[in-house]
Amino acid sequence: MNEATLQQVEALIETFAERLTGKSDPETVEKIKLWSIYSHIHKTMPPLTAHWTQEHPEAKTDMRQLFEEIKEWNEQFRAQNKQ
Repeated sequence: MNEATLQQVEALIETFAERLTGKSDPETVEKIKLWSIYSHIHKTMPPLTAHWTQEHPEAKTDMRQLFEEIKEWNEQFRAQNKQ
């Protein structure tokens, strides 16, 4: 994949983060990447994530917290934009 495409995908992810949470700072973008990848893996290969969370219960807790954080950001952002 060429550099231009990588930059365009990064911009797409930043835009996604902005539209989902109202934030596009580097930390939020990284969290959105992790959340997106895990969500996709969980939807396409649930047994894999089930096995992984059994092997890494502390990581399961961290992922749950990440999901809750992003959900909260999204709800706050949506509430702000309804006004």
